[in-house]
Amino acid sequence: MKINIIDRPPFEFDPEKYIMDDGLRNAVEVAIALNQPLLLTGEPGTGKTRLADKVAHELAKDKNKFDFAPEPLIFNTKSSSAARDLFYTYDAVSHFAAANLRRDNLQQSLSAVEYLELQALGLAIARTNPATVDPLLLNTDPYRDKPRSSVVLIDEIDKAPRDFPNDLLFEIERQEFLIKELENYPLRREPGQRIVVILTSNSEKNLPDAFLRRCVFYHIPFPDKAQLIAIAKTQLGGATRFTEQLLDELITKFNAVRDHAVRKAPATAELLGWLQVLDLQDYVSSPEDKRKEIALQNLSLLVKTREDMEAVRKLF
Repeated sequence: MKINIIDRPPFEFDPEKYIMDDGLRNAVEVAIALNQPLLLTGEPGTGKTRLADKVAHELAKDKNKFDFAPEPLIFNTKSSSAARDLFYTYDAVSHFAAANLRRDNLQQSLSAVEYLELQALGLAIARTNPATVDPLLLNTDPYRDKPRSSVVLIDEIDKAPRDFPNDLLFEIERQEFLIKELENYPLRREPGQRIVVILTSNSEKNLPDAFLRRCVFYHIPFPDKAQLIAIAKTQLGGATRFTEQLLDELITKFNAVRDHAVRKAPATAELLGWLQVLDLQDYVSSPEDKRKEIALQNLSLLVKTREDMEAVRKLF
């Protein structure tokens, strides 16, 4: 079997091309103005996670008030996440093993700071005044040279145990925390810098009311046809040869797939991947019967279950 490898760079997200509707832009501005976390819900693939890249990119360009890092700090929530994990992690096992080894060799034990690693919100807080932070905690951070503001993304917070959001209330509001392994050493945000917190949820479980009261909320609706065409043209840019008519036809097919999917409707990210592959396989210059074949061959980019495949094949 011969597999043809197409020599073209992979699709890369460009925050400059992220499209925000008026409602989403207003929610971002309100959250920043009130210094409250922004909680986003919406179907997978509607741009919840990528919004953090867009916000960090835009704030970094605006040098009038705060010096923002151009990329967000990301915390990927897990089912085992605890509140402390958002601020720092401590490798107690390695510290204990090293301490025993050094004791056997009559050497002085290393400080716990050697085994601490700041995580998204903890690093954002430390960045606001790096001069007061142990250099070992910032030695891998490219933005440790001077005080900076940051965007922090807490992704899929609904995956965490129910107590996780409530355990964060004080720290997120005050933007400070204690490192108990360093005798409760405090780290807090300097007033001259800002931390913008964006949280995403797939609504897999309800979040506590006390937590919701402290957030600005926005639900990102799935884009309509005109918005999908605009997103495709913007994100694919010069890498695509699709005409307006072809894009219209393909997105009509995509929406039909979404309507007929039994278990999982495809998202915007899957649409972009599908369009890119169709372009790579010369869909534009192919005759009608060949186009149908190309579209069917790559249907697995849109549908991910046997039931959905059986339900949507007839559309092509």
